[in-house]
Amino acid sequence: MSKLSEMIARLCPNGVEYRKIKDTFKRLRGTPITAGQMKQIQNDDGEIMIFAGGKTAVRAKEKDILRANITRVPAVLVQSRGIIDFIYCDKPFTFKNEMWAYTADDPITVKYLYYVLQNNAKAFREAASGMGALPQISLKVTEDFPIPLPPLPVQREIVQILDNFANLTAELTAELAKRKKQYEHYRRALLGGVESGELRVESGGTVKSWPMVKLGEVCERVSAGGDVPDSCVKGQLAPNDDRPYPVYSNGIGENALYGYAADYKIEGEAVTIAARGTIGHHEWRKGKYTGIIRLITLQPNEMVISAKFLNYALFTVNFVFSGGGIPQLTVPMVKEVKIPLPPLAEQERIVAILDRFDSLCNSLTEGLPAEIALRKKQYEYYRDKLLSFKEAS
Repeated sequence: MSKLSEMIARLCPNGVEYRKIKDTFKRLRGTPITAGQMKQIQNDDGEIMIFAGGKTAVRAKEKDILRANITRVPAVLVQSRGIIDFIYCDKPFTFKNEMWAYTADDPITVKYLYYVLQNNAKAFREAASGMGALPQISLKVTEDFPIPLPPLPVQREIVQILDNFANLTAELTAELAKRKKQYEHYRRALLGGVESGELRVESGGTVKSWPMVKLGEVCERVSAGGDVPDSCVKGQLAPNDDRPYPVYSNGIGENALYGYAADYKIEGEAVTIAARGTIGHHEWRKGKYTGIIRLITLQPNEMVISAKFLNYALFTVNFVFSGGGIPQLTVPMVKEVKIPLPPLAEQERIVAILDRFDSLCNSLTEGLPAEIALRKKQYEYYRDKLLSFKEAS
């Protein structure tokens, strides 16, 4: 950062000129193409990326794109409808003509523009609010947006710093994807596959068979969620002295928290399964809490099976739920579900291995997700700091 500070002090000591985007960058137009046409010409081996609204993007062969208007220079694409965002592209691409893009003679200035727009994404999204069911911004919003334009050497140094942050985050994200695949592989390897009513796994060069048992046979209780407790306040995000016990519904992760109540129905280790909506989604839980409608709670017989192993074993299950009306799981259905049952010592060994992978892949306080979150915060902090300039008088 000291190098950049020295450059700014030397090259623009009196501040930086702010200019409207339309006065500095060349606007590019897209291709008249529909979502249906994009689907028809989609080809994973295509050399051209085509962007549409939201997160829709496909590859296609250039020869298949009618009236193609291909951008072959580095440019910043403005996603102007649905999802308001910005994409930097340095490979040939095109886009639906409801969007637009910007380029400039120097690729560094183009990448610099991308970082400036990303840093101001919140302002553009606020400008899109109140524009109907689907948020959108008009061309004028970006054309007239003023951005700081320091000398090119300063732009280059800023781009290099921010590229380093972005690349580090991308590397960590790629590593997380690999670890998740590794996690899934070990989960399959440790829990094996079902054949003839037994679970067969390879362990230490030998094949072992574990019996398949019904959940109703290894759980002391399988119970449906009840009504919301009278003392529960929906949307309460943290416990307090009056309502210290969480109430869970059928969401995933933090979204499963419905609120907090003055009392509880479940105590100890258990596994919850979503009976509707996110059907079959299951989570290990510990403590005192209440499960409400759309959630089934399994309280294991700890002399036979641990709650954590039960949760991991449920990944081997393809839940079959009722058809007609609203699809759902019921307590009788869940009791009939079969899972593998190794000895407790083997369960502990499997849980220890999978817990390490789970923490590495999913923990928000440690492991790769925590590292990625930290790097993103650092990136956003430095992006804002680096792109805040005093305007020249």
